[in-house]
Amino acid sequence: MIDFSPTPVPSSERRVPVVIVGAGPAGLTLANVLRDASVDCVVLEAESREFIERRPRAGFLEEWAVRALERHGLAGGLLERATTHSTCEFRVEGERHRFPYTEISGHHHFVYPQPLLVTDLVREYADVRGGDIRFEVRDVELHDIDTERPSVSYTDPDSGVRRRIACDVVAGCDGGRGVSRAALPPERAHLARLDYGVAWLALLAEAPPSSDCVVFGVHPRGFAAHMARGPQVTRYYLQCPPGDDPDNWPDERVWSELHMRLSAAGAAPLTEGRLIEKRVLDMHNYVVQPMAYGRLFLAGDAAHLVAPIAAKGMNLALHDALLLADALIAYHSTGRTGGLRGYSAACLRRVWEYQEFSEWFSELLHGPSSGDPFRAGNATARLRRLFHSPAAAAAFAESYIGSTAIGNPR
Repeated sequence: MIDFSPTPVPSSERRVPVVIVGAGPAGLTLANVLRDASVDCVVLEAESREFIERRPRAGFLEEWAVRALERHGLAGGLLERATTHSTCEFRVEGERHRFPYTEISGHHHFVYPQPLLVTDLVREYADVRGGDIRFEVRDVELHDIDTERPSVSYTDPDSGVRRRIACDVVAGCDGGRGVSRAALPPERAHLARLDYGVAWLALLAEAPPSSDCVVFGVHPRGFAAHMARGPQVTRYYLQCPPGDDPDNWPDERVWSELHMRLSAAGAAPLTEGRLIEKRVLDMHNYVVQPMAYGRLFLAGDAAHLVAPIAAKGMNLALHDALLLADALIAYHSTGRTGGLRGYSAACLRRVWEYQEFSEWFSELLHGPSSGDPFRAGNATARLRRLFHSPAAAAAFAESYIGSTAIGNPR
C-alpha cells in the first residue's frame, strides 16, 4: 500500500502537490477547485490553448453538475449564456412523442457546448486565479507512480529542454489515448469494453435548430438525432456502418437521410445549412478498473468512455474531477487519505450506472434498424412502455437527467 506522506525532493526538481495531465473539462475543473482551496498544481496540455477552446465536443450538462460548478464559482458564463431543455422528443413510425422529463423528474439539462465551458475554465484558472498551465508540451512521461515520489517530465515547446516536476499525486485527465492511461501496468488495470456494432456520422451544421428540444429519430433505415448547440449551430447524428468513410456522405445524401429519418406528422421541416463537420464515431464504451494506481488517479475519458448515446461523457468527467478535488483537498489540508483510497470505487458506482443506461438506451434506438426481428420487437416494447407507463417514464427520466447525482459530489 502506498504511503501518502510527503517526501523530500532534490533541489534540482520543482515540486508541487498535484500535476494534472490534460486540460479538458475534468482537468480544468480539478485545477480550479484545487487552486481555490490553495492546493498548488500544474496543468500540462499537449495542445494549444486555441485548439482546446475550439475543439467540438459535447454540449449537454446535467443540472447537478451545473449546481456543483456554481458552488465553486465556475458557472458564471454558463448560467448567463446556456439554454435549458426540459423535454425530448421521439419520432417513431412518422409520429411525434414528446417526453417532458423535467415535469417528471423536476430537473433539466443545460445546453452549453464544451468549447465554451473549457474557455471559461481556462480563463478562470490561468487569467483570473493565476494558475500554472503549460500548453503544447511534448513527450510527457510519468515516473515512479507506484512509489512515494512520483514525477512528470515533458519537453518544453519553446526551448526543447526536458523538464521534470515532482509531486505527491498525478491526475490523469488526458483521455483514452493519453499517456496517463498507458502508464498503468497491464496486469493492474482491467479494461471492460462494449462495442455496439454501429457507428454514428457526427455532423455540425451552420443552421438554427429545427426543434426546441433533442429529437431522437427511431427509423428502420437507422437512428438519427437533432441536438441544438446554440442559436445558429445544430448537431446531427446519422447511424451508419462501423468504419464508414465520411466521404461516402456528400451533403445531399446527409440532408436526404436526415429529412427521411426525422420526419413526423406535424414536425417543422429541418433547416439546412453548411455542414462544418463530418466524423464517423464507432459506438463503444469502456471502463478502466480501478481508476487509480499508486499515486496516479484517472479522471474522465482516461478512465471511461460512454458513447454519446445519452450525453453522459462530460458529466461523468466533472463527477470524477469534483470527487478527486474533494479527496485531494482533504489530504493536503488534514492528511486524511480516505477520499483518495476510496476514489475509484466512488467514481465507478456512477460510471456503471451511466454505462448500464447507455446500453439500454442504445437497444431502444438501434433495435428497429438492426435487421434482427427479436431486437426490433424488444425495442418496440421498450418504446411502448416508455410512452404509456408512468413508472417506466419516471425511471427513464431519472436516468436520462442523472437526477440521482443531484447534490453529490459536494
